[in-house]
Amino acid sequence: MRKYFLPRGINRFSALCVVALLPFNKISAQTKTDDAKMNVFVNGLMGKMTIDEKIGHLNLVTIGAATTGSVVNKGVEDKIKKGAIGGVFGIWGADHVKEVQDLAVKGSRLHIPLIFGLDVIHGHRTIFPIPLGLSASWDMGLIKRSAQIAAKEATAEGLNWVYSPMVDIARDARWGRISEGSGEDPWYGGQVAKAMVQGYQGSSMKNADAVMACVKHFALYGGAEAGREYNTVDMSRIRMYQDYLPPYRAAVDAGAGSFMSSFNTIDGVPATGNQWLLTDVLRKQWGFKGFVVSDYTAVNEMEAHGLGDLQAVSALALKAGLDMDMVGEGFLTTLKKSLAEGKVTKLEIDLACRRVLEAKYKLGLFDNPYKSIDASRESKDVLTPENRAEARNITKHSFVLLKNNAQTLPLKKAGSIALVGPLADNQRDMLGTWVVAGEWQKSISVMQGIKNLVGNGVTINYAKGANITQDSMFINRLNFFGQQMVTVDKKTADELLNEAVDAAKKSDVIVAVVGESQSMSGESSSRSDIDIPESQKNMLKALAKLGKPLVIVLFNGRPLTLTWEDEHASAILDVWAPGTEAGNAIADVLFGDYNPAGKITATFPRSVGQIPIYYNHKNTGRPYDGKGPSKFKSNYLDISNDPLYPFGYGLSYTTFGYSDVKLNKTQLKGAETLTATVTVTNTGKYAGEEVVQLYISDPVASISRSVKELKDFKKISLQPGEQKEVAFTITPEELKFYNSQLKYDWEPGKFIIQVGTNSSDTHTASVQWSK
Repeated sequence: MRKYFLPRGINRFSALCVVALLPFNKISAQTKTDDAKMNVFVNGLMGKMTIDEKIGHLNLVTIGAATTGSVVNKGVEDKIKKGAIGGVFGIWGADHVKEVQDLAVKGSRLHIPLIFGLDVIHGHRTIFPIPLGLSASWDMGLIKRSAQIAAKEATAEGLNWVYSPMVDIARDARWGRISEGSGEDPWYGGQVAKAMVQGYQGSSMKNADAVMACVKHFALYGGAEAGREYNTVDMSRIRMYQDYLPPYRAAVDAGAGSFMSSFNTIDGVPATGNQWLLTDVLRKQWGFKGFVVSDYTAVNEMEAHGLGDLQAVSALALKAGLDMDMVGEGFLTTLKKSLAEGKVTKLEIDLACRRVLEAKYKLGLFDNPYKSIDASRESKDVLTPENRAEARNITKHSFVLLKNNAQTLPLKKAGSIALVGPLADNQRDMLGTWVVAGEWQKSISVMQGIKNLVGNGVTINYAKGANITQDSMFINRLNFFGQQMVTVDKKTADELLNEAVDAAKKSDVIVAVVGESQSMSGESSSRSDIDIPESQKNMLKALAKLGKPLVIVLFNGRPLTLTWEDEHASAILDVWAPGTEAGNAIADVLFGDYNPAGKITATFPRSVGQIPIYYNHKNTGRPYDGKGPSKFKSNYLDISNDPLYPFGYGLSYTTFGYSDVKLNKTQLKGAETLTATVTVTNTGKYAGEEVVQLYISDPVASISRSVKELKDFKKISLQPGEQKEVAFTITPEELKFYNSQLKYDWEPGKFIIQVGTNSSDTHTASVQWSK
């Protein structure tokens, strides 16, 4: 979903007026007491509600301008007063939110407060790196902190519900929304999901600076065929359980208050109307107690899937376990008729209404409907110097050094630099996708960031060098809804290129800031060609011919195909879409004030033809090992099977050496614990951080297993010459998988323990484990 809004000074309101059963967590006595109080309150309130008010409470509307669809809700003010709306999204700011909340609290019959939501994806006002970039930090503390700051800023502007985190596993870089998640690994995605939920919701959602998380998109959305947005998803149950569902389950276990259904089908049934998914898996098997909201008009879109008319699909969604209808108003306009015709029951309507009311109770809105509406907080809690400083620190931890020949980086704070590229002196594209309330005018460009750090100590010779793209059709699609996201310079392509070459000729080193613009990734931004656009690549090729050190600062919302860049550039620093403090953080890393330590969480292919590509694939009966004749093996004729950059890859300005893996035992039985240890040494000249990764392989099992699976990691810091022993504790829990009967268990046999710097570069040891 993406929304655009009327200017802050205008009154927006008047302008548009699955897995196997696992044991539930133990419930504390205090929780039982709190639940009992909530039940008494909600029962009393529902006893006063009419059927129209209960149905109305299942209606979520938007107050805004252009959206992800053509639908914008009308007559909102009257509906709120009639009790026909349960929540609103699309506005923020204490004054605006209070105005709308007043309509419900003071103007409706039962004075039930509204819940206010917004797409707060990687920051609210202070924007952090896109989630794919945040995940590259491999630092759950920093990821959690970004969510805490986002929640504090969002509540300062009246919000109490955020549509985040997105935990969809994505293995196809063509899909634009890969930018919004944490990559390809289910275990790692679960760690990020937990950190984000805890960051948003805090110790209690009743706290003034806490929001309710909304986990999306349930489920399997990242598996869209051909990487095309909103497309079909079709996979086996084992793949669902093993590879795609774990992050959602981790979010449930972390206490997420709400979920959002996805657009795609599961086993032929759209997620929004899929009872197996929303009730059997989410509620019965996982014990989820919160509420489920549809994605934008997803109820209505089941008509296009071929499931019936609006009345039929609305009834289907309610019976499946959907509680709130986003924007489409199918519930509002059809459920009462369906009730009269016996197509839904009063119990089903009551259950959905109860879940929404319970969410408001858990947020403390019945105690104080205005708890997050405090105009004084907007000036002291939003986009503060402290928030920006934390963003700068978090941002530089997200960068990944993909190449660094001959120690090209870090740069010296002296001499001259040719700073070139369409993203070099650019504020708008610093924020990346999904920045609804972000203000790009307050972001720091790369040019400004370098000047802030080195002052007059370095001569900067700037040239734009190229447009983001010269393709007029592509530009029209990037500038959706009339937004001027991408513009073409008045100078010709040759003039821009010549200026870049001239700047480079009089400089010691070239820093080319290139890649994807803001609207090239995110929702409805699928790409069939994931190269750097031709206009920018032509500039890079001309600069490479000069024979000077060429540093690429890469902006991207997805893995790109970088075979030419990897061959010809001296260094490549992947900065994703860095956010508000982009330029300052980039300067910190380019000039060595911080040594990059990020590791990619989504595999970079050599060619788009390798997609989908991911590290934890299964072997075939004819695996190709990269050696000898390749005919009649599982390989390509024209390219290596191997990716350009594997999962977990990332360099440093220093180097790290790994010892062999040492095991405390090589024969284990039952619930015994295995300890795997390696010694990591900083063998370079810079202090640095290293992400030490643990993978396990199960070479013989009842079903074909992945070649390896990430099971743990530890991030350590080492001074030059320093060494540390890193130990991992392994129990049978790390050996479990879903077998052909969908039973989650482990099987005795041989296991290969792998520890290393990325998924392809590991040291191994074997162990026999019996039951």
